[in-house]
Amino acid sequence: FIRGVLPPLIIMLVMFLLILNEPDFSTSLIILGISFIMLFIGGTKVIQLYALIVAAIPLGILILLREEYRRARLLSFLDPWKDPLDSGFHIIQSLLALGSGGIFGIGLAESKQKYFYLPDQHTDFIFSIIGEELGFIGTVVIIILFTILLWRGFRIALDSSDQFGTLLAAGITSMIVFQSIINIGVVTKMIPTTGITLPFISYGGSSLIVNMFCAGILLNISRYKVKE
Repeated sequence: FIRGVLPPLIIMLVMFLLILNEPDFSTSLIILGISFIMLFIGGTKVIQLYALIVAAIPLGILILLREEYRRARLLSFLDPWKDPLDSGFHIIQSLLALGSGGIFGIGLAESKQKYFYLPDQHTDFIFSIIGEELGFIGTVVIIILFTILLWRGFRIALDSSDQFGTLLAAGITSMIVFQSIINIGVVTKMIPTTGITLPFISYGGSSLIVNMFCAGILLNISRYKVKE
C-alpha cells in the first residue's frame, strides 16, 4: 500500500483539494472518480478501494453540507417546486423542455424553452433542448453515442501494449463519460445541479478543444495494440 497506492493517492488528494478550494465540488468529484478507476485498472486490491470509498463517503457528505449554497442546491433538488421561481427554476424548466419534446420532438431549432425560459440552455442544459427539439429518440441517440465511446475507450485501454497507455486511455474515457453522466443526471433531476457541461455538445471553445485533444490521444493509443 505504501509504495503502490499511497503515492498516486497523495497526488490525487492534492489535486482534489486544490480544485475544491476554488470552489468546484463537482469537478473535484470527477477527479476522485477518475482516480478510483485508474487505481482499479492499475491493480489496486479491491479491499483497499472499498476502504477508500468508505472513508470518502462521510468526508463527501461533510463537504457537501458545509457550504450554504450547496445545501440550497440539495434542497432545491429534493423539492424544486417549493421555490419554482428561484432555486428550483433551472430544474423545473429543464423538465418542462424534456417533457415538451415527447417521443419525436417538436422539430430542430423549434425549441421554445431556449428563449428566456431555460437558463444556460447552450451549456449546462443543452441536453434539455435536444430532448425538446429531437424528443426521446434524440436523447437516446446521444446516450448511445456516449455508451459507444465508453466501450471503445476501455477496449482501447485493455488492448494497449503498455500499462501507461492502458491507464491514460482509461483516465481519458472516464473523464468524458463521468462528465456526460453527471450532466444528463442533472438535466433529468437524478442528481443536484453541478455546473458540468456535456462533452462535445455544450457550447465552449476551450472545452471542445480539450475533448478533441483527448479523443486524438485515444486514437493514437489505439494504434499500438498487444499482438495477438
